[in-house]
Amino acid sequence: MKFIHFADAHLDSPFLGLSFLPSKSFNQIQKAPMQSLINIVDLAIKENVDLVLIAGDTFDSFKPNPSAQIFFAREIERLIKSEIQVVMVLGNHDHMAKEDLLVPESPYFKLLGEDEKIETASYTTKSGFDYDVTGFSYLANHITDDLAAQFPPKNNRYTFGIMHAQERASLSSQNVYAPFTLSELQNLNYDYFALGHIHLRQILSETPLIVYPGNIQGRHINETGPKGCYLGTIDEQTKKTKIHFVQTNLITWDKRQLELTKPIAKTELEKMIINCLMATATTYFCLQIKGADFLNEKEAELIQDSDFWQMISEKLAHGSQLVDVRFINGSKLAVAVNDQKYFTQAEEEIFIPDQFAQIIKDWSLKTEFTNNLAQDPSFIQEVKQLAEVKLNSKLKGVNDEIN
Repeated sequence: MKFIHFADAHLDSPFLGLSFLPSKSFNQIQKAPMQSLINIVDLAIKENVDLVLIAGDTFDSFKPNPSAQIFFAREIERLIKSEIQVVMVLGNHDHMAKEDLLVPESPYFKLLGEDEKIETASYTTKSGFDYDVTGFSYLANHITDDLAAQFPPKNNRYTFGIMHAQERASLSSQNVYAPFTLSELQNLNYDYFALGHIHLRQILSETPLIVYPGNIQGRHINETGPKGCYLGTIDEQTKKTKIHFVQTNLITWDKRQLELTKPIAKTELEKMIINCLMATATTYFCLQIKGADFLNEKEAELIQDSDFWQMISEKLAHGSQLVDVRFINGSKLAVAVNDQKYFTQAEEEIFIPDQFAQIIKDWSLKTEFTNNLAQDPSFIQEVKQLAEVKLNSKLKGVNDEIN
């Protein structure tokens, strides 16, 4: 038996923060999740898989735009016509009514666990291999209960578990996406647990297999690297499962770092940036400049301007784009010895988690994206680094005037 497991397609993602891109590039990134799904369906048909598991957040909203709904229905119909069984659950983003999916009634399509009820569907492949799929769909955008605790015991049939969920966190406020513990999933001893929600591809357990495939198309610079799906093969005699990742994304996000060790002319800096951003396929880059304190204020302002990014992008291969520049300070701040302890104290007070969260509270509540970003330790570190660069530049300017 063969199967495909994917999640988090976010077909109608708005791709916030990229409106500065040329229209051709912006249209390309907007269509990228759809192209990735087309590639997954093509793979399923080519490999003649028996089952496709869709582990939630197929859409970015519970009210997806009509074009995304029609597109998804057509892709599912391709699988149905190929007599490939599709089992799908809804996630926290796409908790919608079944009829809004526009998928025609078919024994080859199953929306599992409507109304957050644990449901098991049983199937038999054309070769006579029996298997079950157990899971649930979201009714609203939050589930605080541990629904994994309600999953039934495994029987003699090969058993898939499927859910859109997140491991239990230490803070209760974060446990709103069907929180579970890894040990309870392992104790269920299902043959394969297909998870969704976390966009980072990872295998939580090898025995039994408990897997996040990640999203099918990176949406911003914190979702770097190849994206796609897992293709699984089950030995029908031993019931042992092997999986391997298949890349299907159209555009890859990547972070590159350029280190400055001395002041440099703008033309030479431009050449260094272009050489740093070489790629073999369409890539959207975040450039991290270490030693940014060697840039003067005008140079720093230029490099952070989206028009400068577009000038660089025009010289990159494969339609690649520079979409973000971040500064990393290369030296300690030029603070007088007597003032160092006060500076250190201020730094610690501002960037302790509770204080920083209070400072950015209003901003973080604007969207789910900003809320997630506000809780990301790497984002806090980037803000700290940028503050260091800007302050160091100001202090250097003061020292220059004094000297």
